[in-house]
Formats: sequence, C-alpha cells, structure tokens
Amino acid sequence: MQNPSLELQIQTLPDSPGVYQYYDKDEKLLYVGKAKNLKKRVLSYFNKVHEIGRTRVMVRKIVTIKHIVVTSESDALLLENNLIKKLQPRYNVMLRDDKSYPWICIKKEPFSRIFSTRRMVKDGSEYFGPYTSFRTVHTILDLIKELYPLRTCNYDLTENNIKSGKFKVCLEYHIGNCKGPCEGHEPLETYQEQVNAIREILKGNFKESLRNFKKQMGDFAAEMEFEQAQRIKEKIEVLENYQSRSMVANPKITNVDVFSIVSDESAAYINFLQISHGSVIRSFTLELKKKLEETDEELLELGIIEMRERFNLTSREVIVPFEVDLGENIKITVPQLGDKKQILDLSIRNAKFYRIDQLKQMQIVDPDRHTNRIMAQMKKDLRLPEEPRHIECFDNSNIQGTNPVAACVVFKDGKPSKKDYRHFNIKTVEGPNDFASMEEVVYRRYKRLLDENEPLPQLIIIDGGKGQLSSALKSIDTLELRGKIAIIGIAKRLEELFYPGDNIPLYLDKKSETLKVIQQLRNEAHRFGITFHRDKRSKNALQTSMETIPGIGEKTMQTLIKHFKSVKRLKEASEKDISAVIGLSKAKKITDFYNDNKPKE
Repeated sequence: MQNPSLELQIQTLPDSPGVYQYYDKDEKLLYVGKAKNLKKRVLSYFNKVHEIGRTRVMVRKIVTIKHIVVTSESDALLLENNLIKKLQPRYNVMLRDDKSYPWICIKKEPFSRIFSTRRMVKDGSEYFGPYTSFRTVHTILDLIKELYPLRTCNYDLTENNIKSGKFKVCLEYHIGNCKGPCEGHEPLETYQEQVNAIREILKGNFKESLRNFKKQMGDFAAEMEFEQAQRIKEKIEVLENYQSRSMVANPKITNVDVFSIVSDESAAYINFLQISHGSVIRSFTLELKKKLEETDEELLELGIIEMRERFNLTSREVIVPFEVDLGENIKITVPQLGDKKQILDLSIRNAKFYRIDQLKQMQIVDPDRHTNRIMAQMKKDLRLPEEPRHIECFDNSNIQGTNPVAACVVFKDGKPSKKDYRHFNIKTVEGPNDFASMEEVVYRRYKRLLDENEPLPQLIIIDGGKGQLSSALKSIDTLELRGKIAIIGIAKRLEELFYPGDNIPLYLDKKSETLKVIQQLRNEAHRFGITFHRDKRSKNALQTSMETIPGIGEKTMQTLIKHFKSVKRLKEASEKDISAVIGLSKAKKITDFYNDNKPKE
C-alpha cells in the first residue's frame, strides 16, 4: 500500500463491528461492507492479491474510508442492507426493491371484507403476505370463496344502516355466494366466526376449519339433512386437497423460515420458504448479481436480512444450509436429518430450478453471456491461469494393436469446432502402446502449430490417467511448452482429473458444468477416433480383397462393400445376390475366387 493517507485511515479504524464505506477521489461511493472487526476487514483488502479483476480495480480507486460503529454484527448486517439499497454503490451486489408485492387484506370493519391489494393502509386492518405472485393470491381467495360465503360489496354495514333498510341484497346473495348481511339475514357473530377461520387458514392452520366442517357435517347427517351434509363434505374435500398440496413436513413445524443458496461465478440465487403448520405458505427466490469476491455466507446473510425486511418476517427460527449470524434473537438451525432437512432440500431444489430457468433465458437472450459464465466457471474449477477459450482433447484408438490411430478434437468457447478436428495415423510406434502413441501425436500436433505459427490452446485434456498424462508431458517439455499451456488428464472410471506433478486427483461435482464440458470433449474425441479406426480397418480389408481378386476393380469392390456392409458378408453371399448388384460375369469371378480359396477341411 503506497498511499500514506490510506494507511493512516486504516490504522485509526476501531476493532469493533460496524459498516465501512469506500470512496474514490471524486467522493463517489464505491462499496459498502460490514465486519465483525472493522480494522481487520478493511486491511484485508490491501494486504492480499485479489483473483477477481473488478476487486483489484476497486481497491486501486479507494481514496477515502468512512465507517459507522454498531453494537453487533447483526446490526451491521441490517445497516449494510439499508445503505446498499439507499445509496446503490457501484461495486455492491444488486438489491432490487422496486416491486410492489400483493397482500391479502382482512378489512377492519363490520362484516369484514377479504381481498387482495398492493397497498397497505394503516387503519387497523390485517395484512397477510406479501405473496410473490397474484397467481398464489387468486388461488387462496378462490379457496376461501368455495369454503365461506363472504360479502364482496363495499357497503358500510353498520348496525344502524342495516336496520334502516338502506341496502338491498344483490346477485351474489341469490346465487348463494353471500348470506345477505346487508339486509340482516346473517348475524355479525356468525360472519366473524368465518373470518376467524379464514385468518387461521391464511396462517397455514387448517385444523380448526376441518374440525368445524366435520362437526357441521355430522350434525346435518344426524338431522337427516343429507344435501346440506353433502355440501359440507365437498368443502372438507376442497380444504383437505389444498392442505395436502401445501403440506411438506410435520404439522408441528410452524412459524419457521427456510433459506438456501445456489451460486456460480456471476450470481447467487437465494430461495425462501415460509413454513406454518407443516405447509409452505410463501416461496420466493432472490437473485443477487455478484460484483466482487462475495462468499456464499456473506450473500446468504445479506439475502436473509433483505427478505425478512421486505416480507415483514417475524419468525424466531431460521433453517439454513450452514451457520450464519443473524443476531441473538433468531435461532439458527442447520439440519442434517429429518423433516427439517427435507424442507431445506426442497428449498435448495427450488433455488436450483430457478437458476436453471434464468440460465436458459440468458442463453436465449444473450448467448455470449452464457459462454462467458461457463468459461469463468471452468477457469475457477480447474485452477487455470486464464479462461480455456480454446481446448483440445486427445484419445487413442486401437483394437488388439491393429491400425492404431489417434484423434484430436477442438472446442472453442465451450462448443465443438469440427473444422479443427484432426486424425493421426501412428507412425513411429509398433504394437498396442498407448503411452508412446500419445507422446507421438501430442508432439506432432503442437510441433505443427508452432511451425505454422498457429494459436495454441489454453487447455489440453488427455483421455487417460497419470500414465497417459506423463507421456503427453514428455512432448510438451520437448517443445518447451511447459507452463505455456495447461494440461490435465481425465481417468474414465471415477472421472478423476490429474494434474502434472500432483498425485492427488481433483474430483468435480458430478453435476457441474465444467465436468459436463470435459465429458463432452472426451466423448467427442472417443467417437471421432473410433469412427476413423473403423474406416481404416474397413479400407484395409477392402484393399486386401481388391489385391487378390483378378479382374475386379476398386469401384466394383466399393459398390459391393457399400451393399453388403463388409467383406465377410460378401464372402457368404450367393452368386445370384452378387450378380444383382454388379452383373453375372463379375459375380462369377468373385464367387469362384472365394470358393477356390476356402480353407480345406
């Protein structure tokens, strides 16, 4: 650190929790962060080499450091979240809070109305939500409408207004969707009992409504009112069906929030599930665009604080995949088994599906962005010095030592570049020696690229384990390319990745995009090599037959092989079958030749 002013600012920082702010020479805010220990956290930006270019650029721009001391790290997290949303620093993750989410309102009034709204009015009414889509809201309101006949009008149903006969029942009353409280056909106490039951349903508690409906059904049946009993039974079935679809865990798990995170090089996806009485009553996935080297722990903490504030969450227990610090008043649960682990897995699955959907959309709208992300991910996963925009993969093909060949396939920007594929006939190796064959083809490939001044790849992949990799390295060393091209070997059995000079293999996640690209390369090299090997064997067999059958030319034999698929089938064919392809005269020459050369018994 060359700037004396910065050194002084850092030295005077306290060893306390708080929020720090970085400014450039024009007093523009660059970044806001939180820390358990302000001095240690800020110092860490200046005493290490950052892998991400954006971080290095930001650190070079820092001229002024400001800070706010708070009493705990959880307070720092809340303050950081508010400052990011208010000030929108250039290098912070993007937190979008411009969307107005729908709520379900139980209006504070006689004969309460229940409806959806985007506006919260502080008049004593109750609001449930917010919900992440109107589709969810409409589903819940449709359920309520099926179960309980409530009014939809906006009349002021005071006791005096009803008694004065000011209002008249509408169509909703005549079709059975309302019991007519406007004309006094339904007492306030009975109506509010229904509102109380709906309140419990909105909280995720179905038990009370089911018990009341079952009691009503029993009472109607006992009084021989079977039509009424059937109507109540249908309501029970509707409620139980809705409950079964929303129930994901033990009903004893209530008032719990679940958060999980899935991330890649460019973004993190944080899923939130709100659980009440074993049911999911709300789900949302927040996308955070990465700007610097944020860890999953930092992003998850930030996402949790953001969503608790956005959705007015008050639960005292949070289920997460790893430990986070949200303050002393919130219980953090990291489940390993049981019902809570199942809920966490469900949240992770939702985050993964959301990520996949976003990536598909990005691939359609901006294909280059998708490619750039994969290249950045491969660089990180494979510990490469640069993105592997140009990758070449080698594979040997020989069966019992015959016709040994090799194949080199080329991927550019993660996609096959078939015009650059190359076949190799093994020239200097006798017999089935895969190691020596690999050494030969790697040498020939890169000797030619160097001689022709063609660009070299950033990554070479050898289909094979440590032995094949060592053989390829001999040629790389001979050509003095060690350190200029990254090279790894992939062993087929366990998908192990081997690096030069390292006996311990690297294992990638079986579902990672990096491993999928490597597997695609390996499979393509194997397919390309096998196809060439088969063609070569067929050609050798054809040439052997052509040399030994008098009067039969190359074109005739090619026609026959194309028809009969192999020399063996040609030998077994009758003269009649052959004559149908090339005529009787030539057919007789071929059958006579094969009959004369049959092995004697």
